[in-house]
Amino acid sequence: MQEKHAILPGQSTDLLKELHILTRDGQLNQDSRRKLKQVYHLIGFIEPLIQETAARQPEVNLVDFGAGKSYLGFLLYDLFFKDGRITASVHGIEARNELVEKACALAARLGFAGMRFHALDAANAASCPDLPQRIDIVTALHACDTATDDAIRFALKRQARFVVLVPCCQAEIAALLRKHKSRALANPLTELWRHPLHTREFGSLVTNVLRCLQLEAHGYQVSVTELVGWEHSLKNELIVARRTGQPARHRGARLREILAFLGLEAELSERFFLP
Repeated sequence: MQEKHAILPGQSTDLLKELHILTRDGQLNQDSRRKLKQVYHLIGFIEPLIQETAARQPEVNLVDFGAGKSYLGFLLYDLFFKDGRITASVHGIEARNELVEKACALAARLGFAGMRFHALDAANAASCPDLPQRIDIVTALHACDTATDDAIRFALKRQARFVVLVPCCQAEIAALLRKHKSRALANPLTELWRHPLHTREFGSLVTNVLRCLQLEAHGYQVSVTELVGWEHSLKNELIVARRTGQPARHRGARLREILAFLGLEAELSERFFLP
């Protein structure tokens, strides 16, 4: 009975077995329970965006960027779109061709006709002609390191209405902070990242702060919250952005100031590009 309560009403157990979230006899192990809880919490934030979009137009176009095995895309389609009450296309973008092939085969097996999968690298995703002209929602769940920035770049170029991100490891800025540490030691704030553990944690914090400033500079209203309790995942930050179409140039100026203060403008100005 406890296992059933962990699964949302209307969720296909056949799908969960195909995704190896449920065992063949319908059981959840502890790791799968934790993974499913994280994805369901994220879906709780995405559902009102789907409903809002569906109320305004006849079709919802959602892109799951850095989709991996497409857990999120499949669960969203299964819960909200398979019955046809909301017309939608769900597109998974993933660079690894073998994962794209498996996802295509699974969607065909399940009859999820509105799901599409694309073997694309970050540089070519925004210009892909196989994607809808209008993108309503871009999601990225645990897209590692700079892949979250690739998702943001894609969303900004395609002017997605909503962006929902759960960043994963953020190693790039931590590495750059270590690289420039000796140059920055004169400033007492360098103590925030002097120790290796603090470098990693501070680098992660700075990365997500810069992402939020970039989104705001491009005309998005941003909120940041926890996804689930820290006992379930250490990668627990959720960034939700809604496009307003009113760029906040002072947020871009603040982003540049942070890069300059940390001595990172040469390496990161292109990644955190501004309007």
